[in-house]
Order: sequence, then C-alpha cells, then structure tokens
Amino acid sequence: MLDRLPFLVGLRYVRAKRRNHFISFISLTSMLGLALGVAVLILVLSVMNGFDHELRTRVLGMVPHTRIEQQGGMQDWKALAEKVDQHKDVVASAPYVQQQGMFSASGRTQGAMVTGVQPEYERHVSIIDQHMQAGTLDELSPGSWHVVLGSLLARNLGVGVGDRVTLLVPEASITPGGVFPRLKRFTVSGIFKVGADLDANLAYANIEDMQTLARLGDKVDGLRLELDDLFQAGPVTRDIVSNLGSGYRGMDWTYTHGNLFQAIQMEKHMIGLLLMVIVAVAAFNIVSTLVMVVTDKHADIAILRTIGAKPKSIMGIFVVQGLAIGIIGIVIGVVAGVILALTVSDIIAWVQAVTGIQFLDPNVYFISYLPSRLEMSDLGVIVSSAFGLTFLSTLYPAWRAARIQPAEVLRYE
Repeated sequence: MLDRLPFLVGLRYVRAKRRNHFISFISLTSMLGLALGVAVLILVLSVMNGFDHELRTRVLGMVPHTRIEQQGGMQDWKALAEKVDQHKDVVASAPYVQQQGMFSASGRTQGAMVTGVQPEYERHVSIIDQHMQAGTLDELSPGSWHVVLGSLLARNLGVGVGDRVTLLVPEASITPGGVFPRLKRFTVSGIFKVGADLDANLAYANIEDMQTLARLGDKVDGLRLELDDLFQAGPVTRDIVSNLGSGYRGMDWTYTHGNLFQAIQMEKHMIGLLLMVIVAVAAFNIVSTLVMVVTDKHADIAILRTIGAKPKSIMGIFVVQGLAIGIIGIVIGVVAGVILALTVSDIIAWVQAVTGIQFLDPNVYFISYLPSRLEMSDLGVIVSSAFGLTFLSTLYPAWRAARIQPAEVLRYE
C-alpha cells in the first residue's frame, strides 16, 4: 500500500476540491498556460517548417540548383551536358538563355527575366510543368515567338493566353533611322503559377527564339543542373567546375536564395527558443502551486509520516501531482496545436476570402499563402522539453514536503 502511496495521494490531490480556491485557480492557470505555450510552439514551428518546405519544393523547384557557364558563351552545350550528366550527383541538365527585359501590353509595363528553354530538357530540371494554369510548355516551338508568363506577371499586364505582348530588352539596335531599343512581339501561349514571387517576374520562351533576340548564334548562356541533394550544391558545383577545366564557372542556388533559406532556419530556431521560454514560465508556475499545496497539507503530510510513509514517498506524492497537472496541460496543448497546425492554412485562406485582405502579398513575400507542415520530430522535442521542465518544477516543492517534521506540525494540532 505504501508503495502505491505517491500515485494514490498525488492523483487524489489533483482531483480534490480545495478549501483554498486561490490554489485551485493557480493550478488551472498553470495548466492552461502550459497548454497555450505548447500549442503556440507547435503552430509556429509548423508554419516555419511550411515556409522551409515551400522554399525547397516550389522556389528551388523553379530556380536551378546550380548553373554552369562558359566565358564568352557555351558553343557545344550538348557535349558538355553529356559530360556533366555523368557526375554521380547530377540528375539532369538543360541549356538556357536568359535575358532581362520589360514586357508591355495595353499600356502596362512590367519587368521580368525571360529564360529561353528547350521544353523537352526543361521539364527534367524544373517543376513548371506541374504548375501550368493554361497552355503547355510544348507550345514554345522554335520560330513561334511564344511566351509563357507567371500568373502575377500576366495579371499585371492584363493579358491571357492568345494575347500579344511586347518585350523590350536593354540593348540598342542601330538602324539608318537612328538608335532604337530592341523590341520583339510575343504571343502568350501559357500561364504558370507556383504561388511565389517568381510568378511576378519570370517568363519562358523557346531557346532558339531567345538566341536570335540576344544575337548569340548557336551559343547558349549555360546549363541548368538538377542535383540529387540540393544542400550539397556548393561542393558538387566546385567539383564539376574543377573537372571541366579553365573557362568555366559555376553558381549554385545559395547565391540567389541562400540568405532566405538561412534566415528561415535562424528564425525557426530563435522563435522556437523564445516560445520555449513561455512553456518554461508556465511549467514553473507549477512550483508556486505545489508550494502552496505543501503549506496547506502540512497536517496530512505529518500524519502520513507517523503511519510509516518515508520522505521519498512524500516527495513522490507532490512529484506525481505536479506531473499530472503538467501532463494534462501538455496533452491539451498538443491536441490544440496539432489541430491548428493542420488547419491554419485553410483558416487564413477563409479569412482572406471573407475580408478581402491579402496577408502575404506575393509582390512583397516570396510565398503568397501561409503554409504549414507538422513534423513529428518537432512534436517530440516540444513534448519532451515541456515534460522535462514540468518535472524540474516539481522537485523543489516535493523536497520541501519531504523535509517536514511530523512532531513540529502535530504539536499544534
């Protein structure tokens, strides 16, 4: 019976209605504070995981993992592609020609990066085929002067499939009539949407059309590479360039989006640490609860000691009581946090639809909606950390209870 004493009495103290309502109130606030801290921590880390995942799959799915370029342009890109594809970390390669320019249509203008691609190669190094809203990439045939626009770019220009747009490139053409900017009319054959800032500043055309516009002849700007592990882009790029010899240079995704990814990782760790402080404060509120319970239960503790309860058993009673309060709070927090993490994207989308307010403007943020991704590893760290803090918060009050001397307490009873 004495072996089960800590569990029986500790759980009874949790269920009992106390004469001191203030103690009950402190217990409830400790429990709710712990639940709120755990729920918010799960929700925020899930959102940060969502941004991290979207960066990897959407933004880095459109941006090349690495690019290989040759000084003066790349002439025999097919032979180079065959050589590069033999590298164990390279999944696929595709040629490209890039031209910064400004689109104009119906009196509206918008700057964009136009990438000349070969559709049969591009779909192996990009996810654009999976995000076409209208048209297909195959319509970018040589000599067609077709262009595929991002959804925001098309909306800003007020154009759709079949409409004509004019591309102005920052190079001058010298004619008998004088110096004029170089212009070219394109027909919109497709629109894509990846839900990122790329929708507002990216367009695709056929590589041969872009070679003609850029006056490159048979040359291309370089090769886009899809790697097996994008987080090894730096070492893999250096290894490839060193094997190709002089005249080549490589540039991986960390040059363009590396700071963004590092910022997300740093923010996740810092926000997680700050929110863990909230959990710690809620957990250590249990200290004040148990101290007051110990003070209130002096006579009960003394009686238990006189009938044979050891100090270890007395200590166990209040550890069990504190852990019971903490576990209830953690369970409530986990349930609420998981529900919020799984539904927050839909909730925010509904609020945006009702209010008409766009919380994440794609012209400002790289993703236009609030993503969420619940990871079990984060859930395990949160639960174990909250449980550990709760356990630590029970030790001091339990130790004080174990030091109570029965004779001194019962002298005044």
